[in-house]
Amino acid sequence: MKNKKRIYTFGNGSAEGNAQMRDLLGGKGANLAEMNRIGVPVPPGFTISTEVCTEYYERGREAVVADLKDDLMAAVKHIETIMGFKFGDVENPLLVSVRSGSRASMPGMMDTILNLGLNDTVVDGLARKSGNERFAWDSYRRFVQMYGDVVLGMKPVNKDDIDPFEAIIEEVKKEAGVKLDNELTTDHLKDLVKRFKAAVMKATGHDFPTDPYEQLWGAIMAVFGSWMNDRAILYRKMEGIPDDWGTAVNVQAMVFGNMGDTSATGVAFTRDAATGENLFNGEYLVNAQGEDVVAGIRTPQEITIEGSRRWAERAGIDEATRKAQYPSMEETFPNIYAELNAIQHKLEEHYHDMQDLEFTVQEGKLWLLQTRNGKRTGQAMVKIAMDLLRDKQISEEEALLRVEPAKLDELLHPVFDKKALQSAKVLSKGLPASPGAATGQIVFFADDAASWHEQGKNVIMVRIETSPEDLAGMSVAQGILTARGGMTSHAAVVARGMGKCCITGAGGLIVDYKARTVTIDDKVLREGDFISINGSTGEIYEGQVETKAAEMDADFRQLMELADKHSKLAVRTNADTPHDAATARAFGAVGIGLCRTEHMFFEDNKIKAMREMILATDTEGRRKALAKLLPIQTEDFKGIFRAMKGLPVTVRLLDPPLHEFVPQTESGQVELAKAMGVEPKVVHDRVEQLHELNPMLGHRGCRLGNTYPEITEMQTRAILGACLELKKEGIETHPEIMIPLVGVVEEFKQQARVIRETAEALFKEQGDRIDFLVGTMIEVPRAALTADEIGKEADFFSFGTNDLTQMTFGYSRDDVNTFLPTYLDKKILKVDPFQQLDQRGVGQLVQMGAEKGRSAKPTIKLGICGEHGGDPSSVEFCHRVGLNYVSCSPFRVPIARLAAARAAVEDKK
Repeated sequence: MKNKKRIYTFGNGSAEGNAQMRDLLGGKGANLAEMNRIGVPVPPGFTISTEVCTEYYERGREAVVADLKDDLMAAVKHIETIMGFKFGDVENPLLVSVRSGSRASMPGMMDTILNLGLNDTVVDGLARKSGNERFAWDSYRRFVQMYGDVVLGMKPVNKDDIDPFEAIIEEVKKEAGVKLDNELTTDHLKDLVKRFKAAVMKATGHDFPTDPYEQLWGAIMAVFGSWMNDRAILYRKMEGIPDDWGTAVNVQAMVFGNMGDTSATGVAFTRDAATGENLFNGEYLVNAQGEDVVAGIRTPQEITIEGSRRWAERAGIDEATRKAQYPSMEETFPNIYAELNAIQHKLEEHYHDMQDLEFTVQEGKLWLLQTRNGKRTGQAMVKIAMDLLRDKQISEEEALLRVEPAKLDELLHPVFDKKALQSAKVLSKGLPASPGAATGQIVFFADDAASWHEQGKNVIMVRIETSPEDLAGMSVAQGILTARGGMTSHAAVVARGMGKCCITGAGGLIVDYKARTVTIDDKVLREGDFISINGSTGEIYEGQVETKAAEMDADFRQLMELADKHSKLAVRTNADTPHDAATARAFGAVGIGLCRTEHMFFEDNKIKAMREMILATDTEGRRKALAKLLPIQTEDFKGIFRAMKGLPVTVRLLDPPLHEFVPQTESGQVELAKAMGVEPKVVHDRVEQLHELNPMLGHRGCRLGNTYPEITEMQTRAILGACLELKKEGIETHPEIMIPLVGVVEEFKQQARVIRETAEALFKEQGDRIDFLVGTMIEVPRAALTADEIGKEADFFSFGTNDLTQMTFGYSRDDVNTFLPTYLDKKILKVDPFQQLDQRGVGQLVQMGAEKGRSAKPTIKLGICGEHGGDPSSVEFCHRVGLNYVSCSPFRVPIARLAAARAAVEDKK
């Protein structure tokens, strides 16, 4: 263990790592090494590998320190040699930054410490060396504050409380009679450091550490510890990042953006992360450190002239004022901007993807601190991939792999209706940080957002500025609105990654956390009031604004065409109405994989006839009621087949237990009896007869059809009768009749006999016929185990993974939430098996059923129609086991189409 390589150095144009080592070095460490290799100016440093993070949790701090000690000293010496400074030296001090770096980007979720190595004597040396005493003490103040927060745990006790260090800053500013942090003098900064240290002693019982190596070890271990902080755990759960990956630690020589007016810091994107436009953009601050840009404490300025002009136009600032008061970096530092612009081109061409950069300018010299593939919205993701494909920077296959299927969801849901916007009252305007439309009730705190969301409320989270601690609230909010911050602030970056609508930097907002109000001009809005926000324009509206369906653009259509070109797996939809069928077809569905007939019975005119059938005591009574349902069902099916003209439609025969169609309360039974013209006792007694202890395993599915074959007869006539009527109109149909809940081949054979005999009788009556298929839903484990027997009789299988998961696990879908959250928290289950197919267990049954079915009938058609059909990882599994199609809800059809294509591309690799 002692001789294992744990630290990888970089600097001065060379590196021990490279971009392919992100699993070991994390994304940040791998890219720092790679930038050195391609000649980008990067402060020297070293990366402690992700494997050490794993050791930290397995073996503890002391073991890790013992193993790392010698290598760490050598790595620090490496930085000293390149920079010509010495760590902890009073006359020529080297300061370092300590940052996290997982293999997957987790912006703001883990901890960072800057200016490490300062103490009361080193700060004087830094002041003498730099010739800038205020800079030295500002750096020291920042270090004590950041170290106290991250390493020593100096955080607010209650959510309403201000950060203890910020409270001290406010005290000093009040005493000094100033409003802004940068108005504080050197003496004020010295006073702040003194008060900060006193606060640390009071809270922890220990002096603030002065030994630089003690500080360094504390920071490294704090970064490892932050891998398991609440916000990082939540983010990984949301993004599907495994807990066992761990984080690397990156230690770099500090370069300073706060050394005066020739220094600056900023964040930039090689393309627009919100829209995907090929426009270099970003924000910077003169005389600042990196946290100032993302925290939004000071309003940052735009990097490019074009970006600055767009910003000024949104803010209502004329060109002369913009140029005088808010100049771009391109205007303020033209030479440095030209160098930065050249580097951003170089990095995008090297990585063939949009890059998110962090940089610092120290007294006129440019340094790159980070590059990574930038977080982007679903809209930007599609546009960037298609643009790079058109520019021949990436292949068709790579373009498909660049777009995450789940993020397409952002493009498919409603936007504000333009007519509704004409009458909507605009309250204020901010920066359009992440596009989309959101309406909800105002909340100010993350835990409130979570609890309101659990109550079924839509919320807009309103903050002065967000921090990683707000992640739980941001994840459930419809949208995020902040008074401070720019397009690269924490709120903006995280919201784009989540696909959330977000407006930042709405300076007209005054947020009062204690009063739980936000004031806009003279309008006071309270917690619970409705607002609407447009993340595409930055406009904030009073009340609720109506939405309309989103429209797909040319890039989206091109992506879908590309997906269909490369995929082997077809995508159908689950649809029970003509509207849903038309929606799915517009999204590219090539048929219906599941039409649930029971959903058609709940309208007033239908439920009455259905209840008559259920209340009937003999076959004659049931047939009489079913005769009323026949023309109604026929019309329903005509609408669906017409919407899916020429495409296959799989119709599942009646599946749920009959008790679902009758009222369970006494008042409802009395009302039904009155409508039916019978005594309430008749209804009550029939409901009692239908009662089952476990109805999901009771009298439902094919058991109903085999008990009451007249139901199957009526539905067969309705399905095929609708198709015959449409044939006369010249509309082609391809009906597939699905028998549900088969577990024994004889169940299928008897139902299939009823269907085919009814069909022949109907064709004889009509003097015409159509082709149709008869198949079954494999949703009972026994059906999968005996699929070779059933496959001899069936034309197709559709795996109903909702019930198959329920029966395989023995979990009730209706009651699973009583224990599932605990199972997920305790890692008994890694994911919800009803959301993501359990490939090891349920998947084994699907694969077995497919193989056995094909062994009996090689031409049998195989599909899946549970909600797993829209989950990307489940779609990949379906491709792998050779199914013909997946079926999912209409709005998930594009997601499934892209997932199917990606699975085919990955299969080729």
